[in-house]
Order: sequence, then structure tokens, then C-alpha cells
Amino acid sequence: MPALPRGGRPAEALATIQASIDAVWLELLAEYGVTAGTVDEIDLAETVLADPSSFEWRVVDAALVRLRCAECGSELGSGPSGCEPCDQANAFRFAAIEVDRPATPPGTEHGLRVASAVARTRHRYPPRVRCGYELGLPDLLDGRLPGTPQAQALRAAINKLTDDERERVTTFDEVTALAAGR
Repeated sequence: MPALPRGGRPAEALATIQASIDAVWLELLAEYGVTAGTVDEIDLAETVLADPSSFEWRVVDAALVRLRCAECGSELGSGPSGCEPCDQANAFRFAAIEVDRPATPPGTEHGLRVASAVARTRHRYPPRVRCGYELGLPDLLDGRLPGTPQAQALRAAINKLTDDERERVTTFDEVTALAAGR
């Protein structure tokens, strides 16, 4: 996974999420008696993607990383937008199971899954989308889901920034400060 160029708490949150994805994959390998780096691991990844609705989203995301797109050569689901196999595989990730963590508002796990997918395949999304989802990662990881008015206000502020500003900010406070008076 490429490092998040944004840095700060969003990059730390993404690293934590990636570590959780890697950990559940290792658990799955152990459960099935499969050794990492073998043909059996590739076969297991293909099995997961054959029925993503039977697996937790982190397992599906881990499986995608282990497979290559026959068309563009990227990790499956992370190639350029318009690459049909990657577009289809990227959609598969959203068929996976998501269970909200204890003591978090309903929908937090979905938000975390979407935000982490955007951050890990950021080249597939425009700067406005990347900015909002990447900056939201730390709060989602901490179990905080913004309400509709807060999310709308943050989106309106993000829309006032230039693409360069959207790439540089590391907190919603920075977004609000830059957007003030525009």
C-alpha cells in the first residue's frame, strides 16, 4: 500500500487500518492452513472474491491486494478508473460483510470501509472526495461518525478550497480556517 501523502493523523489512521487488514488476512491464512506467498494464498484470495458477501470487508480488501489485474497489472481493484476488471473488483469490496464495532454509532464501520478504500486507491477519486474521506479516517477509526449537518458543513468548506489546498490539509480545522471568508 502506498503511503498517504497527506500525513498527520489521517496517515496514522490509514496505517492502523492497513495493519488490521493485514492481521485478519494472517488469521484467515492460519485458519485455512495456507502459507503466505504461495499459490495456495492466491487461490484463497480468488475464493474470497468469488463470494465476497461471505467475508468481512477487511478480508476482501486483503484478498484484492494479493491479486493482479490481468488488464492493467495493478493490484486488483486499484487500477485506473475505467479499467473494467478493476472497476468490477472495486465494487466487489462493497459486497463484503461489515459489522459496526461495539460502542460505535451504526454506519461507522461502513464509513471506515469507504474512507479507507478511497485513501488506499486515492488515484481513482477526485481531490474533493479524497480530502473529505481521508480527513475523516481518524474520527471514524475512533468510533465517531459525523452527523448530517456536520458532514454537509465540512463538504461545503472543502468545496471552497483549491485542489492544491485539498491535498495539503491534514485536519478539518485547517479546512475550516482556509475556507473562512471565501
